[in-house]
Amino acid sequence: MTAMVADFYAGKNVLITGGTGFMGKVLVEKLLRSCPGVKALYLLVRPKASQSVEQRLSDMVKCKLFARVREEDPDFHQKIIAVSSELTQPGLALSPQDVEMLCGCINIVFHCAATIRFDAPLKQALQLNVIATMQLLGLARKMQHLEAFIHVSTAYANCNLHHIDEVIYPPPVEPTKLIDSLSWMEDSIVEDITPRLIGDRPNTYTYTKALAEYAVQQEQEHLNIGIIRPSIVGASWQEPFPGWIDNFNGPSGVFIAAGKGLLRTMRANHDAVADLIPVDVVINLTLSAGWYTAVHRPKTAMVYNCTTGGINPFHWGEIEYHVMNTFKTNPLEQAFRRPNANITSNYLINQYWMLVSHRCPAILYDMYLRLSGQKPTMMRIFNRLHKAIGLLEYFSNQDWEWKSDNMSMLLNQLTVEDRKTFNFDVRQLNWPEYIENYCIGTKKYVLNEEMSDIPVAQKHLRKLRNIRYTFNTLLLIFIWRVFIARSQMAHNIWYFVSFVGEPIVTSACTLYSYCSEHLQQFLPLQRLKWDYGQT
Repeated sequence: MTAMVADFYAGKNVLITGGTGFMGKVLVEKLLRSCPGVKALYLLVRPKASQSVEQRLSDMVKCKLFARVREEDPDFHQKIIAVSSELTQPGLALSPQDVEMLCGCINIVFHCAATIRFDAPLKQALQLNVIATMQLLGLARKMQHLEAFIHVSTAYANCNLHHIDEVIYPPPVEPTKLIDSLSWMEDSIVEDITPRLIGDRPNTYTYTKALAEYAVQQEQEHLNIGIIRPSIVGASWQEPFPGWIDNFNGPSGVFIAAGKGLLRTMRANHDAVADLIPVDVVINLTLSAGWYTAVHRPKTAMVYNCTTGGINPFHWGEIEYHVMNTFKTNPLEQAFRRPNANITSNYLINQYWMLVSHRCPAILYDMYLRLSGQKPTMMRIFNRLHKAIGLLEYFSNQDWEWKSDNMSMLLNQLTVEDRKTFNFDVRQLNWPEYIENYCIGTKKYVLNEEMSDIPVAQKHLRKLRNIRYTFNTLLLIFIWRVFIARSQMAHNIWYFVSFVGEPIVTSACTLYSYCSEHLQQFLPLQRLKWDYGQT
C-alpha cells in the first residue's frame, strides 16, 4: 500500500531534456507535485537571442499548468535549475563546470528532447534526434550516481511494420555510418537522396527515431535503460486538470481548424483506430518506468509501447462525431464558418471537397479583403492547413497492432497507492468525455478563450447559419432561373415541383394527421415510429 514510486524519487537529482516542451513541462509538474521529496530538477535549456535560460524558466513556471503545485508549494520553482545547453552543438554546448556538476549529482535522466517536425530536413532531424541522443548517452556514462536512463521515443518508429512488439528492431542503417556519410554532403544532395534513405517510412521523424532507439540500445551494457514509445500524444486526461494542452501540434491543430469552421474535409479512414494517448498517461508511465529501471536493473533495455488501440480502441469516425458535437455546444470565438467537418478515405472525394469547401471560399474571402484594402491571408492559412493534414494522412488511414505486455507488467508491479497517483491504465479512459475535454482545452489553454463568452460565440454561429441559408437560397434561385430560361425540360421539371408536387405533399400531410387522430386510440403513436420526414 506504500507509495514506492514517490518514495524512490525522494532525495534524487533528475536531469530532463526537452523540459520546456509540451511533455517536458508535464513531467516537471508531475514530479514536483506527486514526488515532493525530489531534491532538484536540472533542465537543459537552450538560450534564445532575447532571453536567457533563467528568463525562459521563469516564464515557463508562470503558466497555468503549474497552478496546482503552486498552491501546494509556492516556492516549488527553487527546485528547478536551468542549465544552458544547445543540443545541436558539440558536447551539447555544456560548460566544463556544468559537466562536472551533472556528472557528480544526477541520479535519473529523462531524455524527452527531439524535433517533432515530420517534414524536417534529414540532417536537422538526425542532429536533434540521433546525434544529440548519442552525446547525452556519452555524458550519462560519466555520471557517477546514475541509476536509470529513460529515453522517450515514439510508437511510430517502426511504422513500416504492421505488428510492433516491445523490442528494438534492427535499424535501416547503422547510425554512425549514416552520420559520417552525410557530414560532407551538401544539403541539396541530402534532400535528393532522403526518399531512398527513409524507404517505406513516411518521414524523417520516424526514421531518425528508429536510429535513436538503436543508439540507446548500444549502451545497455553500461546503463540501466528504459524506452517509452507513446503514440499520438494529446491533451491531459486527468492531471493536473482535464484537457490541458498548449500547442497546435498533431490533432490539436486539426480540432481547432474544425472548430473555427476552416476545416471541412480530411482524408482518414472512419474505421481506423485513432491511437491517441493522453500526455499525463505517458508521463505517469515514464516516471514508473524510471523507478522500475533503477530498482530492478533489467539486463536489457526495456521497451514500453504506450498506446491505446489494442486496449481501449477509438476510431477516427467517432472522433469526428464528438469533436463536431463539442464545438457546436461550446463554439470557438469568431469562427470563419459553422463547424461541419467530415472525413473520407476516398482521395478524389477529398480533393473535390478541398476545392469546393476550402480553396474557393479562401479565394472569395481574399478578394473581399483586397477590395476592402486589407492584406489577403485566407489562402495562405488554407495552404498551411492542407500541409498539416497532409502530413497526418499516413497515420489516419491505417491501423497498427502494438504489443503492450511490458506496460501491463509495470502496472501490476505498482502498489494500490501508486496506481492512483501514477495512473496509466487506459482501460479506464472514457473517450467521449476525453474528446470533449480535449476540445474545450484547446479553447481555454491554446486560444485563451473564456468559457463565459460562449453565449456570444453561439450568437455568432447563428449569424453564420443565417448567412449560409440566405446565400444558398439566392444561389439556388439564380441557378434555376438561368437554367430554366435556357431549357424547356428544366422548365417542365420546375413546373412539376412547384404545382403538381404541392398536392402530393398536402395529401401526405393530411394522411399523417388522419392516422395520428384515428389510430392513436388503438396503438400509441410512438410505437408506429412515424415522423413527418419519413411520411
